[in-house]
Amino acid sequence: MFNRLLGAVLAAAAIFVACADASAHVVLDVREAKAGSYFKGVFRVGHGCAGSPTIRVAVTIPDGINSARPQPKPGWDIEIVKRKLETPRDIGHGRQIDEVVSEIVWKGGPLPNAYFDEFAIQMRLPDRAENGVIHFPVRQACESGANNWVEVPAPDNAQHAHHHGLKFPAPALHLIPKP
Repeated sequence: MFNRLLGAVLAAAAIFVACADASAHVVLDVREAKAGSYFKGVFRVGHGCAGSPTIRVAVTIPDGINSARPQPKPGWDIEIVKRKLETPRDIGHGRQIDEVVSEIVWKGGPLPNAYFDEFAIQMRLPDRAENGVIHFPVRQACESGANNWVEVPAPDNAQHAHHHGLKFPAPALHLIPKP
């Protein structure tokens, strides 16, 4: 009887640990914002890579975001990667831009597996997005291994708050349409 009870407890503990680990993706702290607004996106890194400390976090900035500025973090260096636009964009107030931020990378740390941390970006959100959702692919590198949180659901499934069936979902931001 004791062995069966111990086996059931161990099986339940294994399921709990697997579920806790599976839900510990890189996510946005706030997952909904007004279209066209300024937004502070806080990306929460919940764990390392199979126990290894995180040493690099790279966030891809989706097309349509014309302005993105990272928040500095003590112990981390920041790289801002830009790309040239094929045609300049009007960003209002008589201003045009010919390049945008395509990726923001924090390198350093390390962030031990036993802890979580947050990496923030201030950005100007687009007026609209396909299916009302913007995805931010995140690549997490560790001292040993990596996690690429880059999977985007199929267009017909993009509005689901939890991306069921995706092992490494990209953080998603739901845009609230302008009035």
